This record gives sequence, C-alpha cells and structure tokens, in this order.
Amino acid sequence: MDSSVYVFVEDLRGEGVERVLDRISGYGVSGITVGAVHHASRDVTPHGLSRLTLRHDGAHFTPQPELFDGLRLAPVPGYVDAFDGLREACAKRSMKLHGWTVFLRNATIGTEHPDVTVRDCFGDRGSLTDLCPAHPDVRDYAVALARAVARLGVDSVVAESLHFRPLKPQRSFVPLGPMDAYLFALCFCDYCMRRATDLGVNAEVAREECARIVGGVFDGDPPAQGEVTRAALTAYAGPDVVAYARARSETVTTLVSEVASAVAGEGSKLVFIDSTGAVKGYTDGLPTPGLAAHDAWQLGVDLVALGDLVPAFGVLAYARDAARVADDVGAYLRSVGKDREVRAVLRPGYPDSDSTDRLVAKARGAKAAGALAVDFYAYGLVPHPVLDRIPAALSL
Repeated sequence: MDSSVYVFVEDLRGEGVERVLDRISGYGVSGITVGAVHHASRDVTPHGLSRLTLRHDGAHFTPQPELFDGLRLAPVPGYVDAFDGLREACAKRSMKLHGWTVFLRNATIGTEHPDVTVRDCFGDRGSLTDLCPAHPDVRDYAVALARAVARLGVDSVVAESLHFRPLKPQRSFVPLGPMDAYLFALCFCDYCMRRATDLGVNAEVAREECARIVGGVFDGDPPAQGEVTRAALTAYAGPDVVAYARARSETVTTLVSEVASAVAGEGSKLVFIDSTGAVKGYTDGLPTPGLAAHDAWQLGVDLVALGDLVPAFGVLAYARDAARVADDVGAYLRSVGKDREVRAVLRPGYPDSDSTDRLVAKARGAKAAGALAVDFYAYGLVPHPVLDRIPAALSL
C-alpha cells in the first residue's frame, strides 16, 4: 500500500534532511509530502528546532522566472533552498517526493492585493487570507504555481486550498449558526457575480438575501439551527441563494481542470484535497454527521465533475472512529469514480488517535473502503512516540 508522511520544510531545516528521511523511511513509508508552498501559522512542534514554530507565507524553492512573467501575482519567497538535493536524497532511499502546495490561502498576497480576495455580501473584504478562485489574476497565479512545483520533479503536486474557504473569524461574540456563517462566507466579488449571472443566476438578489439574513442575526435575530444542506438552505435563504452557491462549483471545477492540465503537462500529476474533512473534524476528531464527500459542494467542490478531470484525491479523514473513516473514503470513491486514486490522510495522534490500535483500525478501514494509499499528517506536529505508531498501521 502506498503511503507518505507530510513534512514541513522547517522540519528538514531543523533536524536535517538525512535524519528526517532516515526516520521516516524506517517506518516503512513510501514517500514524503513536503510543504513546497505553505501559509502562515504558529505551531507547537514537539521535536523541532524551536518548540513553537512561526511559519510565514512562502514558496520554499526558486520558481523559474518565465512562469510568472507578465503576471500580477507571484509567490512569496520562503526558504528558497529547501528542495535543493531533496529529490536525490529521496531517490537514494527509494522514496517518492510529493510537493504539497497551498494555493489560495495567502495573507501576504491578499494584503498587498486586496482586490483579489473574497468580498462578502456587505461588500467587505475582511478575509485577506482567502484569494478568490474566480479572479483572473488568481487563476493565472494558481496555474503558474502548479507548473513551478511540478518542475521540481515531484511525483505529484498535492493541492490544498484550491477552492473557496469557510468563514474563520478569530473572534465572534455573535452566535452565528452554521447556515448564517455559510452565507457570510459566500464571495460576491464582481467576478463571482458575473460567473453566476452567466449561468442564469440572479446574483444581486442572492447577495441581498444573504445581507438581509446575516444582518438580521447581527441585529439580534435568532441564528439558524442545524447543519447546512441544500434543502435547509433553500428553506432558510431561498432558491436564488442556493443557485448562487451551486454556481461556485463551475468556478472551482474549471480552475482545478486548468491546474491539473498544467501539472500533467510538466510530467507530474495532481492530487486534489478539499478541506471539507478538516472543516468537519479538525478541532476534536468528531466530525459533524454529514460525510465530507456529500458536503464538499459548500466549498464549491463538485467531486463528480472533478472525477473526470483529476487522477487522484486526498481525503482528510480527521475522525476518531474507524467506521467514519471508511464511510468517508467510500463516499469519495462513489463520487469521483472507482478508477480514481484515493489517499486517506490520517492523523496518527491527538485528537484523532489515542493508541496504535485505533490508528491501525482506521488504516484498515480506509483500505477496506478502497483507499489505495494512507498518508500521515504531520511529521513535525506530533511527538516521536506517536510517529512510531505508523509501522503498525502500514503492516496490513
């Protein structure tokens, strides 16, 4: 069974490439998935050079300049030597190298170019981290970035944040329900509205309804209860809003298609990851009831359409329960097609896995449901004794 461990460039810099690869290859893992392009964060890193690691938005290699000639947006430079010699070091151990790429989550670019970020129903651009996938400059940037990572000679480009993102305020003392938060997260920039209008949607009515409903909650109306479903959303916000939400899938599907073609043109392949599994279970490993594949539409992800365009998918199986992992993998395969490669991404420790037995059960469930690979997230974020559970999960 194929497998990899997600690795940050700070892990490689702090512990050394040879040491990290020796440890991971010792687990019996087939490869590593390295953060070629990542977003800013502040992480507890139990065995890192620093025990609290501050990451910055950055591309951790030097892209070929001609890829971004004439483009308005360009990658933010990170540790540009991080991939030097890395492919050769992996090859020496017969390990695959995958390029983990965060596409549309970048506060540095968003702050410098706020017009390329999402705009909510009130006309505000309060999410400078989130680049809008409908904006032409963002789309050109994403395609060029995909080519740049593929040219590193990676076995695959693992795409994260290549879709719309949910609302994530740092503080909110307004009790927004799930549907209110969803409406507040919808982008109503000129490009999103134009695309929806071209598909026959009354985009302005949709925007007005979202502003009316969310504004009402801000003014003291009770928040909506229950999970976001198309039926519940139709009853709560009306058919124009639901039609607008559906139109977002055309934006994402066409962008992913362009990126997948660009990667294939460079001799690599795209592994598409949507964040729905993380939205549902990231905090505690107890995902909300709806399966990730069934709710991916909320981020503009049409898995059935992407199944015809993308060769491989990563399922963020962030759940404590092995049966839930199997259900999520199975639902993905039914959506994208049985001939697609599906990789289950598991967290070997807190908050999902409290023992080796639990991790093994989840890996077994993923395999039984049809996953062709199991990947582990992430090397630098969990203690070494937790990483030591990986060999048992691969000996199936």
